[in-house]
Order: sequence, then C-alpha cells, then structure tokens
Amino acid sequence: METDPATHSAISGDEAQRIANRGNGGRDDASDVTRQWQGCRVLVIGDIVADEHVTGRPHRIAREAPVLVLEHTGSTLNPGGATNVAANLVALGARVALAGVVGDDQTGRELVIGLRDRGMDVAGVMVDPSRPTTTKTRIWAAGAQQQAQQLVVRLDRLDNRPLDPTVITPLVAYLEHAILETDAIVISDYENGVIHPEIIEACLPVARARGVTVVVDAHGGLARFRGATIFTPNQPEAETELGHSLTGDAGVETGARTLLDRLDAKAILITRGQEGMTLVTRDRPGAFHIAAHTMPAVDPTGAGDTVAATFTLAWLAGADASIAATLANTAASIAVSQAGTIAVTAAELRQTIAARRLPHASP
Repeated sequence: METDPATHSAISGDEAQRIANRGNGGRDDASDVTRQWQGCRVLVIGDIVADEHVTGRPHRIAREAPVLVLEHTGSTLNPGGATNVAANLVALGARVALAGVVGDDQTGRELVIGLRDRGMDVAGVMVDPSRPTTTKTRIWAAGAQQQAQQLVVRLDRLDNRPLDPTVITPLVAYLEHAILETDAIVISDYENGVIHPEIIEACLPVARARGVTVVVDAHGGLARFRGATIFTPNQPEAETELGHSLTGDAGVETGARTLLDRLDAKAILITRGQEGMTLVTRDRPGAFHIAAHTMPAVDPTGAGDTVAATFTLAWLAGADASIAATLANTAASIAVSQAGTIAVTAAELRQTIAARRLPHASP
C-alpha cells in the first residue's frame, strides 16, 4: 500500500537541514529556535557517570603478552551519563539542576566541582559512601602527530544495586521541591541504580499534573515511565521494549507508533545510528525519518545524551517536532565528530546550521 507523502517523510540529513534553515521566520527557524530556548529551566535526574579518557603513545609490545605498551600522554575526566545530558543542556543555554548520586571518592568530588564550575545547580547530587562514583575509563592509543586515536579497552567501575533508603529519602525530598521550579525534567537511566521506583513516583505524577515536560532517555524498562511526554530510545532499546526487531523505515515507524500508544506519550524519537532517526508524534499521522549526516563519526560516545538535551530544549521553545528532531540530529553529528563525550554549544550548533545552508538551498 502506498504511503501518503504528506504524512510519511523520508529525507536526507542535508535535506532536513535545508528545511530547518528555511523555517518560517518564527519558531520553526532552526537558528531562531536555539535562541528561544535560552534560559529554559531543566531538571536532570539519573545516573551520574564520570567518563575518563586516558591517552598513550604506542611504545612497544609487552613482554608478558602480545599487547601494546602505551606511554601516558594525557588524561581527562568528562561528564557522562546523566551528567553529559546536563552538560549539553548548559552548553546549549539552559539553566540546569542535576539530581543523582556519587560516591565518597576523589572522582565524585572532581566531577561535582567541574559541574558546578559549568554553572550547574548540584544541590540534588547526593553522596553515598557505600558505592563508588560510576566511572567509565577508555584507554586510547594515539596515532601519528596525535591526529588519530584507537580505542584499546574500556574499564567500568560501578555498583548497580538499588539506592539505600538513607539516600533515597533526601533525594526524593529534593525532587519534590525542584519539580515545582522547572520547565522540563529529563530522566537519564543507565541502569546504575539511581532511577528507583520511589524516584519515578516522586516525579511523574506531579510533573504530569503540573504540565511539566518529561523526557525519558532510558536504557531499558520504558514501561516504568508510562505517561512521560517524550521518549528517546535507540533502536535496540525500542526493539527490546517491543519484543521484536524493527526492519527498515516502515518497521521502525510501526514500532515507534506502537510505543507511542503503549507509553501514552506525545512523541517517540528513535535514534538509529547510521540510519539516522525516526520521529512519531501524537498530533500527526505518519513519521518523520531523518538520515544521519554524512560527516565522519569519530566517537559515538554520548550522542544519545546530546539528542535528548537538544530535542528537549527545542520542544520547550515551541518548535515543530520535526524541526526539534532535525536540530537534535545536527547536534549529534557535531558530538560524534570528536573523541570523547562532548557538550555541544548553542554557538557551535548555529554555526553548523549556517555552514550546511548550501548555496543551492531553497530561499
């Protein structure tokens, strides 16, 4: 059966960009949207992760095993998980409050200081001495003249146990107050134990009653968040929730529409890696398919966090959902073009929008 072209859109990343560039001189102009969202208040709740990147120069092969010996050349500690969502929101111009848990360790202290220095409200970050700060260490072998890097290994330090009641109680108390002073909530669940049923119960009913936008970026168990406004799963997460694989644009569209109804949401944005994104919304039939940008991807780490942050702000700015998805797609392409977890700024996003306004684009 043929699909009505008015309700089923399958376009390239560049064509989506041209649509975003044209806009209508108002809320649907992509650059204008990035200005409209400045100062929006967003509460981020979820698993706080430290992304550590260690770089070394290949020196020789080890005697004890056929593995590289690297000479250390540098280390960085970046926000990951929920903190990467929050960092992207701040970089894009939002006022951000973060709620989550760190361990009583040096990594946690360094991470929180760094987040505070970015201008983030970290009053909702609780310290749990019984667990380490979740840390993902990536070790990179640097190429010639530091121009290329190869990921050698990743080491995770984490504790997936549910939170202790002594941590849940003050965290819930904080959330009950913070929800009253925010425009949107982003729930970032990396399944590291922070998104406890009591946390969900403290957020969703109140947010829905107050008309606060709730965006869920969860690695599993989407049904727990039924009634949230927006879900941004990747395709494997959507397939797990549905219990079957999704093939092609049509299959992903059908699956997204099923999730939309099952989760009682207003929008489902499924990220599909090299296949781009698929968006379905409650207020229109069909789907909006956006191909991935053709620029090379260096490191996909944190791209989903960038998508969730950008789509949230564009939604709050009143942009058409297709424009919001196009902006999220563009921001993600910036994030993956560099190694490590990257917080994309509003200026970078506007520059990229302008750069991709090709000479033959429609006026």
